[in-house]
Amino acid sequence: MAERLIPGDPAPDFTLQDKDGKSVRLSDFRGKKTIVYFYPAASTPGCTKQACDFRDSLASLQGAGYEVLGVSPDPVPALAKFAEEEELTFPLLSDEDHTVAEAYAAWGEKKNYGRTYMGLIRSTIVVDPEGKVSLAQYNVRATGHVAKLRRDLKLEN
Repeated sequence: MAERLIPGDPAPDFTLQDKDGKSVRLSDFRGKKTIVYFYPAASTPGCTKQACDFRDSLASLQGAGYEVLGVSPDPVPALAKFAEEEELTFPLLSDEDHTVAEAYAAWGEKKNYGRTYMGLIRSTIVVDPEGKVSLAQYNVRATGHVAKLRRDLKLEN
């Protein structure tokens, strides 16, 4: 398991398929500030709330110079359905083998109802224009996360 990223670390580059099966590379966003958020499963209540919060804040985030990428272990067809149902206009990326989540330390041991298992840890990593981590947040809450992120980035709410 990778160690958690901290500001100043190089953000691991990746290439993943988006909801349309098109390859998206983190390096495609070099020169821009990029929010990479990891969520456990498309079309579940918490993940839907979080995705819709990003959708509703997208124009202001982009106005402040940020791009948004959502990453989950869902297959491409599930991402396409999720994007269509929730009118999500930012890239949703499929990390079925959780290689990228592991590189970002967003895959690890979780506990739920007394059960321990490996799974996706809801996390948000902000990458600066040079490809370095400027903010790393782990075990974030789905509800209210985008508002907190905006505060942490010193963006007006």
